[in-house]
Amino acid sequence: MTILVSLLAVLVLILLPIAAFAAGLKGLVGIGMPYAAIALFIGGIVYRVVKWGRSPVPFRIPTTAGQQKSLRWLASSKLDNPHSTFGVIGRMALEVLLFRSLFRNTRAELREGPKLVYSANKWLWAGSLTFHWSFLVILLRHVRFFAEPVPAFVGFIEGFDGFFQVGLPVILVTDMVILAALTFLFLRRIFDSRLRYFSLVADYFPLFLLLSIAVTGILMRYFVRTDIVAVKELAMGLVTFRPAIPDAIGVMFFIHLFLVSALFAYFPFSKLMHAGGIFLSPTRNLANNNRARRHLNPWNRPVKVHTYEEYEDEFHDVMAAAGMPLEKKDS
Repeated sequence: MTILVSLLAVLVLILLPIAAFAAGLKGLVGIGMPYAAIALFIGGIVYRVVKWGRSPVPFRIPTTAGQQKSLRWLASSKLDNPHSTFGVIGRMALEVLLFRSLFRNTRAELREGPKLVYSANKWLWAGSLTFHWSFLVILLRHVRFFAEPVPAFVGFIEGFDGFFQVGLPVILVTDMVILAALTFLFLRRIFDSRLRYFSLVADYFPLFLLLSIAVTGILMRYFVRTDIVAVKELAMGLVTFRPAIPDAIGVMFFIHLFLVSALFAYFPFSKLMHAGGIFLSPTRNLANNNRARRHLNPWNRPVKVHTYEEYEDEFHDVMAAAGMPLEKKDS
């Protein structure tokens, strides 16, 4: 049921720009929706970051996987248990760029016996890493539509991405890789019974949305004729706040643009926001230097306490009548 709901939601998002295109509302899809999506994207990220930043973190709770720095003759793990800012930066870099914790993740299975077996889960790491890096490369490639002159790094990325030089237009590796990675991540949720059991619409909907964006982009590049000059004219108009809809743009581009806008608007309020949350996670961004420095709880304000002496003064007669021992004797 969750799969069907997610699929129907994406199909509705595909049909909306088609209906708007047929009704002559190109400006709504090509101008209004992108601006609204970017506003929601920026505003949503600011809201989530501020909310996370205001959450109290009274204690240092870094996750550790190695020896902490203590005595001089004990070798410490500078990346698994960093005690300095430089070590934290190294650990964060490995986490963000290579998904190090996911690479070290293990899978627990209960087999016949009964016997609990732990095994490596490298396929999930490989699928996630290839998807994220392919998505980043595709985003950087699209910078050519929003900048004039086109930055030099865009040409370098496109040359590296299409180094096979297959077909015309040249087949870009990341186009195929991102499609394969998203398909793997989707099929993994389908065929893994335990994962399928607790998968929600919030898990399937982003996958279908990203797949739709990838498919429409591939269709425009290799199968459906699209006027690239007109697309860049629209993109430059949006960036310079002088938007105009060229007549040469077809409906496939509006579907692609609408889906991308929906992704940007949905991003800050979904699980996809883990991309920003990783930088604010106290288990990752704090150095474990508890043996070198004393950390005081900033929320530990002085409070009025009721001492035992005051308690005994208040209930002296009752305690004496009950035969309870008293520190203060009757004078």
